[in-house]
Amino acid sequence: MQLQQIHNKIYEIRGIKVMLDFDLAELYEVKTGVLNQSVKRNILRFPSDFMFKLTSDEWEVMRSQFVTASQSKRNINVTPYAFTEQGLAMLSGILNSEKAINVNIAIMRAFVYLKQFALTNKELTEKLKKLERKTNKQFKDVYEALDYLLKKDKIETEQNNRVRIGFKREND
Repeated sequence: MQLQQIHNKIYEIRGIKVMLDFDLAELYEVKTGVLNQSVKRNILRFPSDFMFKLTSDEWEVMRSQFVTASQSKRNINVTPYAFTEQGLAMLSGILNSEKAINVNIAIMRAFVYLKQFALTNKELTEKLKKLERKTNKQFKDVYEALDYLLKKDKIETEQNNRVRIGFKREND
């Protein structure tokens, strides 16, 4: 199973990376109702930080992001369940087919990859900010010198064109 295929099914809702029930059902090659029924039979394994139901507003926003084909896979009037990484790990305990085990392994790898990417991205961002601060400090003097040189000619011209006051010789 390709990581990219799974990665495309990971969304951020309420600031949390989640996968939706119908996408999971597709990956596990079961109907969404069968997946949700298994979850309901084991509901104690799924506290609200492992799984939650999307609000109507959240679902509307999500639906607007899906391609048309994805929306045809489910009843759009029923809001889906969202499973966090811990909820997906818990799913592996209740879905024991070989397909479910392989899919869960791939999903866990996808989440690990996302975390590694986020950390690498964060480190890179910090390095760029540090470089920018250092560079700005070094180039500040250069910018001031260039600015002075640009203004110097203008200032000298203005000084030469001003009306002189005080004692004047006849040649002035």
